[in-house]
Amino acid sequence: MKTEKEKMLAGEVYDCGDLELITRWHLAKKLQKQLAEAESDDLEKISEILDQLLGSRGEHVWVAAPFFVDYGENIHIGHHVEINMNCVFLDCNEIRIGNYTGIGPGVHIYTVFHDVIPEKRLPEGSNFWKSKTAPVTIGENVWIGGGSIIMPGVKIGDGATIGAGSVVTRDIPSRSIAVGNPCRVIRTV
Repeated sequence: MKTEKEKMLAGEVYDCGDLELITRWHLAKKLQKQLAEAESDDLEKISEILDQLLGSRGEHVWVAAPFFVDYGENIHIGHHVEINMNCVFLDCNEIRIGNYTGIGPGVHIYTVFHDVIPEKRLPEGSNFWKSKTAPVTIGENVWIGGGSIIMPGVKIGDGATIGAGSVVTRDIPSRSIAVGNPCRVIRTV
């Protein structure tokens, strides 16, 4: 029988109130608070916090505080990646970010979603909505402009640029410039 975490990562309906999940969620909140309170030039302390918070990260990764996550451990970041301040990564499934990628301020990446039928969202006797997930993959050398939102299940190809304020609801091919709500490819480079 699968654990709730295994169901979550498999994209099945899961109980986010499960003890293992909620324990990690609380730990992630403590770690993101520590990150926000760390001196910006205390690179050793920031590195220690990121090692505990993230699933994995390469060399020369910069994550500017504040940085908000659900669990943190499902986020995998390549080398030479910069994530600007006020980003929200709801990592109920994997978020993979390739090498040499830049994430602008206030970018939201969502891997979790809920049923569109109101009666199916909140089971009777539960404090938590029913949830499902889909991973998000961002390729290498991608630039995501500030204020963009990346929806569950989206893949952004290598070398793509996402314009500021875009809502990315479907895959974006490599070497594309894409903008808008919903985000659409306007040209290839």
